[in-house]
Amino acid sequence: MRGKSNFKGKLFFAHAGDVVYSKIDVRNGAIGIIPDSMPLAAVSSEYPVYEVDAKLALPDYIKLVFRTKAFRDRINGMISGASGRKRVQPEALEEMSVPLPPLAEQRAIVERWRSAQAQIAAAEKLVDKPKQRLNEYLHSVTNTEPFEQRSLKLAWADLGSWDVKSSRAAAFRLANPTFKPLAHYAEEATELVKPWLTPEKDWPVYGVNNKEGVFFSHHQKGAEFNAAYKRIRKSWFFHNPTRSSVGSLGVVPEVEADAITSPEYQVWRIREESLIADFVAVLVTTEFFIKLVQFHRVGAVKQRLYVENLLTIPIPEAPKRIQSEIAEARQTALVAIRDARERAKRVSVEVESLILGTKP
Repeated sequence: MRGKSNFKGKLFFAHAGDVVYSKIDVRNGAIGIIPDSMPLAAVSSEYPVYEVDAKLALPDYIKLVFRTKAFRDRINGMISGASGRKRVQPEALEEMSVPLPPLAEQRAIVERWRSAQAQIAAAEKLVDKPKQRLNEYLHSVTNTEPFEQRSLKLAWADLGSWDVKSSRAAAFRLANPTFKPLAHYAEEATELVKPWLTPEKDWPVYGVNNKEGVFFSHHQKGAEFNAAYKRIRKSWFFHNPTRSSVGSLGVVPEVEADAITSPEYQVWRIREESLIADFVAVLVTTEFFIKLVQFHRVGAVKQRLYVENLLTIPIPEAPKRIQSEIAEARQTALVAIRDARERAKRVSVEVESLILGTKP
């Protein structure tokens, strides 16, 4: 490593094909292989590195072994250290006996698992088709010059505030006078819940990111909450105000009646008889919309997109036919993804049985 580094502690080399695990999270399956695209890597002492004997085992097979429920349960019994700093030390892990069938059997197990993962990846790509189509449509009906212009000429009366983001937002609005603000179609949907009032209840908590959209995070006892959370409903939307510019927005899927999310997240919903929710679910993931999000945020250092800012974003009207086609394509993709994931779950159970020798 050249130059001064702010990294504290020693770094260790890892080569392509080496197995690496996290001392803290290996009990949750945090074990992986250095890819061929990364011939040489450097890791901290928190990530022990192992070279796999090619005569005895395949790196991918070893990874699968330690991701099985049976082995993760055994690993949980090896945790040492104080609360918050619990780790699985290499010495303990190295004492574990690992089933090692012939290489041909290992290869067959790995290929079965890879095939299931490939089916999921193929299904997930189906979501990109309606997104790409909608993105192209939005660009076709939009004057996008404000996206690219290096300089802008505006009247003071057209500006909400005097900064670059507001200037670009104003320029976009003026360049597309027929567009309507999202507030025409959507509204804030903040309903606060006080989970601590039912201390023994297990509350389902949801999160959002730019990969999965809205996802189930965890269950939490009511007594463990120290702030009011926000209720969410199917077909509502919410986003992370500090990460909306990288796509952390999503639509709520089928959830429990008592589902909630962090008070930090911004919750909103589509007004009745305006836009199709599945259409909006695709809209908010398009490159077109994310660009608009970027210059409708507020704040200097840590920029945020609150619901009130989101609702000012102008969008073009989309014919019901296009909305329906985009919504149907999204639903078709979601069904394919669900089916692929269900198959992958069954394969994972079979793979674990093959590894443990409980399935002939």
